[in-house]
Amino acid sequence: MIIFDNNPDSISYEHKKAIDDLLDQFSKFGISPNQSKVYIYLGKYGSKTAPDVCRALRLPRTETYRLLTTLQNRGVVEATFQHPIMFSSLPLEKAIKSMLDMEKDRIRNLEAQKDEIFKIWDSIPTFHNEPDVQKDDKFQILKGQNQILGKINDMIINTKKEFLIAGNEQDLLKFYHANFLEPLDKSDIKLKVLTNSSERTLYVFDDIDRNKVKKIPSSTNCPYCFVIKDSEEIIIFTKPSKSRNETTAMWTNSEAMVYSNKLLFNLLWSKSKSIPL
Repeated sequence: MIIFDNNPDSISYEHKKAIDDLLDQFSKFGISPNQSKVYIYLGKYGSKTAPDVCRALRLPRTETYRLLTTLQNRGVVEATFQHPIMFSSLPLEKAIKSMLDMEKDRIRNLEAQKDEIFKIWDSIPTFHNEPDVQKDDKFQILKGQNQILGKINDMIINTKKEFLIAGNEQDLLKFYHANFLEPLDKSDIKLKVLTNSSERTLYVFDDIDRNKVKKIPSSTNCPYCFVIKDSEEIIIFTKPSKSRNETTAMWTNSEAMVYSNKLLFNLLWSKSKSIPL
C-alpha cells in the first residue's frame, strides 16, 4: 500500500489531494505525471532499486528505466554505483533549483537560436498570395498557466485603448502574482476589472485606481473568467477537467464572441459597486 493508492477505503487515500496538487505543480516544470510519481515515491519512501519502483508504481519495466534515466538527466534523481543500483530523489529544494536552472538554460538557448530560425524561415519562399490584412475568425486552445499568462501578456503589450478583466478571487490572485495589474493601471489604457474577491484578498488592488475595479454582487454567481482586448480579442478560461487539474483557456478574435462577452461585462459593471479604499 503506497500513497498513490486511489482506493477510497485505503489509509493513504487521504493524501490524494496533496499528491494531485504536487503533480499539477511539477507539470509546470515539464515533469510528466509518471515522472512526478517516481520522484515523490523515492523522496517519501527512500532509496529504491528500479524493480522496487516498477512494482510499487505498477509501471512497465522498460518505462520505469526510461523514467529514472530522464529524472537523472534532469538532475532530480541520483543513482549509486553499487549492485543492484539504488535510486534516490534529491531534496526538493535542490531538485527545484536544478529544474529552474535547466529551464533558464533552455530559454537562453532558444533566445540564441532566434536569429538563425528567422534566417532559415526567410530562405524558404512563400507560395500563397493571401493579403496580410485578411481577417478570419480564429481560435487557439491554451493549456497550462505559463502558456495562458504568456498570451495575456502579449495582448496587454498590444492593447491600444481598453482592457477588460472579469474573474473570481483565485483568477485575480494569479494575475496579481504574474504582475499584470499594476503595469496596466500605470499605462494610458482604459482598464476595468470585475471580481468577487473577498476582503482578505483586496490587497491585490492596493496599487490600482479603485475606480477601475468593481465587485460583483454576492447574489451573482461568478464561475467564469475572461479578458478582452480592444473589443478585438478575448481569452475565456475553462474549468479544469476532473481527471487532470490543468488550467485551460481559449483565445479567439471572433467578433460575435467578443461582442457578446463585452455586453455581459458591461451589464455586470452597471450592476456592481466600486471597491472602497
